[in-house]
Amino acid sequence: MSRGLSGRLLRVTVAVLSIAFVLDTRSAGYAAEPPQGQREHSEVLIYGATPAGIAAAVAAGKSGNKVLLIEPTNRIGGLVTNGLSHADFRTFEGLTGAFLEFTRRVERYYVEKFGKDSPQVRDCFRGTQGEPHVNLHIFETLLAEHPGITVRKRFVLKQVEVEGEGNDRRIAAVTFSGINGTELTVTAEVFIDATYEGDLMAAAGVEYRVGRESRDTYGESLAPEQADAQVQAYNFRLIATRDPSLRVLPSAPAGYRREDYLALLPLLESGKFKSVFCARTGGIYKAHEPPLPNGKHDVNDVSRGLVRLSLPQLSAHWPDGDRKTREEIFRKQVRHNMGMLYFLQNDPEVPKQFQDEAREWGWCRDEFVENGHVPEQLYVREARRMVGQYVFTEGDTDAAEGDARAVLQPDAIAVGDYSLNCHGTAHEGPMIGGHHTGEFYKGVSPYQVPYGVLVPKTHRNLLVPVACSASHVGFCALRLEPIWTSLGEAAGYAAHLAVRNQQPVQKVSAGKVRTLLHAAGAATIYVSDVLPGSPDFVAVQWWAAKGGLHGVHPAFEKPGLRGAHITSQYYEAYPGHAAELEKPLDEPLRQRWLKLAASRGLSAETLAGASSRGDFIRTAFRLAHPQRGE
Repeated sequence: MSRGLSGRLLRVTVAVLSIAFVLDTRSAGYAAEPPQGQREHSEVLIYGATPAGIAAAVAAGKSGNKVLLIEPTNRIGGLVTNGLSHADFRTFEGLTGAFLEFTRRVERYYVEKFGKDSPQVRDCFRGTQGEPHVNLHIFETLLAEHPGITVRKRFVLKQVEVEGEGNDRRIAAVTFSGINGTELTVTAEVFIDATYEGDLMAAAGVEYRVGRESRDTYGESLAPEQADAQVQAYNFRLIATRDPSLRVLPSAPAGYRREDYLALLPLLESGKFKSVFCARTGGIYKAHEPPLPNGKHDVNDVSRGLVRLSLPQLSAHWPDGDRKTREEIFRKQVRHNMGMLYFLQNDPEVPKQFQDEAREWGWCRDEFVENGHVPEQLYVREARRMVGQYVFTEGDTDAAEGDARAVLQPDAIAVGDYSLNCHGTAHEGPMIGGHHTGEFYKGVSPYQVPYGVLVPKTHRNLLVPVACSASHVGFCALRLEPIWTSLGEAAGYAAHLAVRNQQPVQKVSAGKVRTLLHAAGAATIYVSDVLPGSPDFVAVQWWAAKGGLHGVHPAFEKPGLRGAHITSQYYEAYPGHAAELEKPLDEPLRQRWLKLAASRGLSAETLAGASSRGDFIRTAFRLAHPQRGE
């Protein structure tokens, strides 16, 4: 699916688009609106204050650029401040760059407020599982530290002006609508679409897809036989508690109908459910373990469950839906997700054991206060996906031949370590008691993400880190906040380079983006024993980016072998992914590394005497970077 452009200047008016809809009319703390019809100029304009958008703003802002970050809702932070507090990653070693800095600040917040040995510090899980209001505070603090960043909330995309035609187009200006009908038109050198839906990208006429590709399109084993319009199902990420002092019992949502939930009764009576809330399976609401600080739980859909919070039959209408369509989907999801718990707690026919348990739970009094204790954003797992310079597919997560590592990406600007995972794209049978289809899961080794997934084929001043260029299957590896944040950070540095060098984003050097990322402590390849903060981090990342760590450890019998289990979805570091810098340099590896160094113009004579892996890498790095004076 795509939108076409013709002519030298095109104004595209957008009939939507906000990515969330507030349940009540109270407002809180949005930035002052500009006068009616005001025009502003910024070097970098970012639409969508998701974690990716915030990371992009910080990267560009601290590089010296003037940045305008526009958020259509009243709450920055995307899903990370709207209920998704149980972050999706496999290993702590896979966290990097902007997301790692965010988690460190979250942990520091709990240490300073409650003490380093407090239950709150333990339950924040090294800062990866903060309460939504704490996550919001950290994001606001991060942005406030950079005076070159201006944040405007509650401005919704209205119109995009595009200049040029064919393969030489650029966004000239974007107009946004604020509350009370005010308008703001922004010109910029570079635009970044960091929305979950890719609204700015679509309005600019960039080619994109909605739905699943056929198996033949990219040769993906997990793809369907025939292409269709199905996308991953959406639901809310709710924050619930059993603490009576914090608990707010749900009320009946607007449009609640008892008959919508009567099909639950025979399922409960049949013994097919162990409980209403569960840690993984056997329940209706998945209350993630371990808990968040202060007795809270991130509540999600139960994968492959008999009863689902997600409604795929609605989700496919969201990506290209106008404002009215999205509002109606939002209301239906509220009714389903919240109404079901109200039914379980209050209907007289619900079996007593389930009703008693359900009544132990409620929403959190201190979360989403301005919105009836319910998140402002729906968990949009997948919407539009750009068709860019590089399309990320299942094959990009495959193991390299004979190697423990995934295939090498020479233009990598980010790394991920999660699995290929889809929550379902369609539903068969009744809404309650039927089953989702299109679900899949595939374990993989940590993988790299190339620069081209951010870059459209045609528009020379646009970057897209969230609705990025991937197949449906490939997107199921990228659709995680730590990875999106890494892509946003890379987009911010790429935007900075495009502005500084006055060049199209297609001409920005992935290597130069990578250099800025490494200097900021962001990894572009998974190395389990040389982490951000290590004095060897930059050198090891540089050498690994050249392919130096590929072929060091042979393939495992089962690709994607994980380390020891910690808890829930978290594991110790992936085996076969350590640099082992102190390990002696055996002769076969020495010869391979010397050949690689020679291909980069480095002196084999100087490197030949290295006795350990670390000595070799450090020496090679110094030879390649004499300007560092090391």
